[in-house]
Amino acid sequence: MAIIELKDLHFSYTAEEEVINGMNFIIDDRSTAIIGQNGAGKTTFAKLLKGLLKPTKGEILLNGRSTKDMTVAMLAKKVGMVFQNPNDQIFKYQVLDEVMFGPLQIGMDKAAARRNAEEALESVALSGLETTNPYDLGLSVRKLVAVASILAMDTEIILFDEPTIAQDYAGKERLKEIVRKLRSQGKTVITITHDMNFVADVFERTIVFASGKKIADDDTKSVFLKKDILERAYLEQPDVMKISTELGWQESFLTIDEFVGAIKR
Repeated sequence: MAIIELKDLHFSYTAEEEVINGMNFIIDDRSTAIIGQNGAGKTTFAKLLKGLLKPTKGEILLNGRSTKDMTVAMLAKKVGMVFQNPNDQIFKYQVLDEVMFGPLQIGMDKAAARRNAEEALESVALSGLETTNPYDLGLSVRKLVAVASILAMDTEIILFDEPTIAQDYAGKERLKEIVRKLRSQGKTVITITHDMNFVADVFERTIVFASGKKIADDDTKSVFLKKDILERAYLEQPDVMKISTELGWQESFLTIDEFVGAIKR
């Protein structure tokens, strides 16, 4: 399990406006969702953690070591990031080559890289597409190719940026199982998403960003009960929570399973 600590973290693309404004928190062993509207600083935080950007002030500590002292190549062995747009990530002409590329780049031997790639493709239900050109596949499937390419690297930290984009129900359920499996393996799993139902179903902890600041950080159910905080961040509760409230239930439910269980009781 990796420990990520933000210490007075600041970042700005221009001198006029800070995108990350003095954040302090620790990401521990809980699966963690980071939510907030566009411009809140979520993707910038991800790029800082990945080493694609460097803080303008403060630091991110990964297992006690500042990412400022680590190269992108060093961080690649620790942090795997699935980009929001798979077209920003995919560049090989065969699916298997794409999924093997990351493992090979971080020093895995070819046999291990192939084994990991095949297992990753199986986990996203893409076995059989190894020789297919990723650009002959639809957006939702290319997204799963990108997910597989990061799973195959077997990093301590896996960061998903909007993983459910273009996914149907089956794709979302598959992603939920992947998050649960990674969590059971002791991985640090973080997602950046606008999909509140996905967060409610699978993430233990939720952090809310607004205007470059952290404005809430708690277990997921507690965060979604804070309507005033959600309104400040222009976010809504998960559908099940909204529906149960509209139906007059005094108890709040985070997931469909919770709600159905209460009805049966």
